[in-house]
Amino acid sequence: MINVNPRSWVAGCVVAGSVLLLTSCTPDSGDGGAASPQSSPTASASQTTAKSREKKLTDQARAALAAVHGGTMVEAGAERVTDGVHTEPTLSQGKTYKLNLVCVGSGSAQLTFSPASTGPKTEVPCDQSVVQQRITAHKPVRIDVDGVKGSTGVIAWQIDTV
Repeated sequence: MINVNPRSWVAGCVVAGSVLLLTSCTPDSGDGGAASPQSSPTASASQTTAKSREKKLTDQARAALAAVHGGTMVEAGAERVTDGVHTEPTLSQGKTYKLNLVCVGSGSAQLTFSPASTGPKTEVPCDQSVVQQRITAHKPVRIDVDGVKGSTGVIAWQIDTV
């Protein structure tokens, strides 16, 4: 009879179990199976094209805002129309600001303020025209710009002091 130390036996079982688990969880690269959708050349090309188009639209929107920039910038950004703009800028109470918005793409978006007395609800067409709103902060302000169903593109926005 062979006498085996219990520690050696447990260690051997742990090693064998680990090898078995690693082998069963590792993808087999030699089976010729289909690649995941993320790694296919078509999906990669589509993602690259979409990112390139989004960057182009963002650059166009920012250029349109730069043409009307005035005052000191307080806050700015650019978002996909499908994501919308949702911000609560830090504005000084009683001061007046100018909000500039431009949407580049197709469709339109709706600008709303909370509280509603900050400014009127306004449509923002996605035709590269700049929409401007004067706002006076009397209490904390929330600005929301939501794309109308089916709208696509990029919304760029900037808040300047007046």
